[in-house]
Amino acid sequence: MAKKSIRILLTLFVLLIAGGFFWFPRFWAGRSGTEPAAAPGGRPGGGGGGGSVFSVRTAAVERQTLQAYIVVNGDIKAEQQVAVLPDAAGKLAAVHTALGASVERGEVIALVDPSRPGVSYELSPVYAPVRGVVVSSPPAVGSTVTTSTVIVNLSGNSAVQVEARIPEREVGQLAPGLRAQLSLEAFPGETFSAVVQRVSPVVDPDSRTKQIILKFDGPANRISRINPGMFARIRLNTRTYNRVLVIPAEAVIEFRGTNCVYVVQEGDQVSLREITTGVTVDDQVQILSGLEEGEDVVIQGQQFLIEGSRVRVVNREGPAAETPSPGPAAGPGNGGAAGPEGDPATPPGGSR
Repeated sequence: MAKKSIRILLTLFVLLIAGGFFWFPRFWAGRSGTEPAAAPGGRPGGGGGGGSVFSVRTAAVERQTLQAYIVVNGDIKAEQQVAVLPDAAGKLAAVHTALGASVERGEVIALVDPSRPGVSYELSPVYAPVRGVVVSSPPAVGSTVTTSTVIVNLSGNSAVQVEARIPEREVGQLAPGLRAQLSLEAFPGETFSAVVQRVSPVVDPDSRTKQIILKFDGPANRISRINPGMFARIRLNTRTYNRVLVIPAEAVIEFRGTNCVYVVQEGDQVSLREITTGVTVDDQVQILSGLEEGEDVVIQGQQFLIEGSRVRVVNREGPAAETPSPGPAAGPGNGGAAGPEGDPATPPGGSR
């Protein structure tokens, strides 16, 4: 009987504790007459109402021309390059040229001995099929060569071009005439201009890329410094979006599955507004709908705002203004903003 009474008392005690946890917050909220506000993402909005003022930075909605581009790697190649092959297989008996040497059409550049054990043949000469410059090193004397072995590569002229491969997802934007800027490891800090001359009609099924050929344009004395074999970093301009509305990408937040921004209204209050975005180029987002040119959107400090929050735009006050604070901005007489834990914010002109 005693054990049963103890179990009943323990059960009542547990129910009393659980009821306290459930009813006490509602009782306290009823006494204070407030309910926690909901901020974007379902967070309680810890201070958007009342007299709180939040320090933020803003940017104006502007019209700009966006230049979309892709960045790929490329190789510098001779514009006219011929592979020289022997007419007979055997041992390379002699080489009469070297990398960088100039040769004339019909000049003998190597000799191949096609002899085999027990059978002797005359040496087979390897002729230069065109006039040009040797742009690859020949095999060593004594090497075994076949009729498919490249003895040397000849460049028919001094002109160079750039070969690059574009991923399949980008090939819909390719066309002859697109312009590009190239940077070369050999010339740090310099940029060279080029234009797309040819686009392959097919996508390589192995690499899922399409080859393009770019031709340098610009002063001849600059291009003459570029040699076959160099590595190039290519910025290829694709589509141009003329005079579109743009805002900084950092202004856009996601709220309930849609893109939104906080717009500063008259009286320095903010309104959460849904927007439709287009392309993003270099941290600038195209706006298709939801904003008008000249409106101000919050780009820093919006994580602490809710609909109707009052703000102080610090970048209106010049470079000496304080940075956006994570808590309410200074009110009359309090001398500085306070963060969520009551830490004094940086006074104007200082850094935290």
